[in-house]
Amino acid sequence: MFDGLKKLLVGKPLPTWELKHEKFKVLFGLAILASDPISSVAYATEEILWVLIPAIGFLAYGKSLGISGAIIGLLILLIFSYKQTIRAYPNGGGAYTVAKENLGKIPGLVAGAALSVDYILTVAVSTSAGTAAITSAFRWLEPHKVIISLALIFLITVVNLRGVKESARIFSIPTYLFIFSMLSLIVTGLIKYKVYGIVPSGNEALPVLGPVTIFLILRAFSAGCTALTGIEAVSNSTPNFKEPTTTNAIRVLLLLAGIVLIIFGGTSILATIYHAVPGIDKPTVVSQIAQQVFGKGFMFYIIQIATALVLIMASNTAFNGFPMLMSVIAQDGYAPRQLTMRGDRLSYSNGIIALSIIASILIVVFRGDTHLLLPLYAVGVFLSFTLSQTGMTLRWIRQKEKGWRHKALINGVGAIVTAITVIIISAEKFLNGAWIVILLIPIFVKLMMEVKEHYISVANHLRISDDELKQQHQMVAYNHQIIVPLASLNRAVVETLKYARSLTPNVTALHIAVNKEISEKWESRWEEWNPGIPLVIKESPFREIIDPFIEYIDSVIADMKPNDKLTILMPQFITINRFENYILHNQTSFFIREALLGRNKDVVVSNYPYYIDLDETEEIE
Repeated sequence: MFDGLKKLLVGKPLPTWELKHEKFKVLFGLAILASDPISSVAYATEEILWVLIPAIGFLAYGKSLGISGAIIGLLILLIFSYKQTIRAYPNGGGAYTVAKENLGKIPGLVAGAALSVDYILTVAVSTSAGTAAITSAFRWLEPHKVIISLALIFLITVVNLRGVKESARIFSIPTYLFIFSMLSLIVTGLIKYKVYGIVPSGNEALPVLGPVTIFLILRAFSAGCTALTGIEAVSNSTPNFKEPTTTNAIRVLLLLAGIVLIIFGGTSILATIYHAVPGIDKPTVVSQIAQQVFGKGFMFYIIQIATALVLIMASNTAFNGFPMLMSVIAQDGYAPRQLTMRGDRLSYSNGIIALSIIASILIVVFRGDTHLLLPLYAVGVFLSFTLSQTGMTLRWIRQKEKGWRHKALINGVGAIVTAITVIIISAEKFLNGAWIVILLIPIFVKLMMEVKEHYISVANHLRISDDELKQQHQMVAYNHQIIVPLASLNRAVVETLKYARSLTPNVTALHIAVNKEISEKWESRWEEWNPGIPLVIKESPFREIIDPFIEYIDSVIADMKPNDKLTILMPQFITINRFENYILHNQTSFFIREALLGRNKDVVVSNYPYYIDLDETEEIE
């Protein structure tokens, strides 16, 4: 049943040789990796105005243009910097790989942890924002926003598990719909204002309020920096592009930069022209602009639908970047090795599933509220920007390859600017929730280091030298004793006992009696059968099974001699192709196995499977 459901949701497994076909072309790669940065445009301008308008009123519009210009300048700087990163590190890993190789292990892990946190927040924020767009249109869904967000994460997870090719086809539609609808909004809005001289109706007149302070500008700048999240995803996902890998990744990076620049800059200009005012009980800034430019016609609703879809799909950038990043970290031994394995559809399915689970937990904890999650956003990504640019600067200085001076200058300026930005964002958002991210990053680093130490320790214990291997050419003969736990006398038990007896004559059957009358009945049946195997019955007056069982096993272990091995062979009947097998049966054997594993190195725990096909009709003997 599980296999059938899996094939229905995920699709048939793909052979490894098809991996080269499961990679991005430029247009599909742009659609997949652009969803996060371009969706940030939908609320970045609004976040700037949220800070400025309540403080300085009408002056906010002029200042917002200057702040947007500064953010665009930072975007251009980052694009040049990441273009160099892609050329230098075509195998992916982005900031983690750059920082680890040029700054050391700890900075690399900090970059990896910061990016991981940012990817998780991207999924939580984007699905919450998409849900908010849905519940704004259908107010009766508001009480169910957490369930809706979780359902969206599940849907996006399933699509990504189906592989790169299918996810690119599905997610390219809303991404390009949003891009073209926003471009039409910007062009039409500017033409109406500049060419036809249409005077915008605007919102209510805003008075000029308090003075413009540097702290206010910095707060607005930190709020608008959400427009730059997702830029790093291209460098992290470089190996996912078709050949020539580096060239295609750079093309996508440049196209992405151009789209973000035009849409973010254009939206900021239109917000100033049409005097959009954000508010809790008001439509979004994009919605206000669209209504004035197109009226409540066809294009207005297209923009609303496209915005909602791209906000939901924004998490798809994280679903590509996070698994790739974690696979690189896992290859270095700092994350579970399962994250390096590709699933049935050649995607890093374990990373995809891990991301969806952690993001879902965040949704539940923060009740799917975008405003509670947004202050946590952007801190991690700008920290990774800083470490990446610093690492690249040191790389150019050390290697001194052709053109290293201007390359070092670009990355050096990028390191300084992003370092200042991360300080601003952390300070401005600290009390609003950024402290959580600042606390989480060192915790993630500590966990990654402990994973590495565990793998090193295990490897040291498992390692065997050539000399030791030569000494093991003579196999040791163990004295085997098998104990078969049983609850009743049935076919599964009989087959298990027969198998055990074929391995060694030293077999004991063990029964924990929780019901004396029932035990006496089948004990007499055992005596009639007389298999030549001793039966040990331990009474359990408190109806416990595990503790009396462990107590008996411990008594056997105490009497064991060197080269003795004790095997616990448990009957396990399996109903073929039946889901209920996992719920209705074999629970006791599971708990016995968990209690015994790791108890003694000379104890082996195993199952004897007895298969039952319930679809076959069999006469009762």
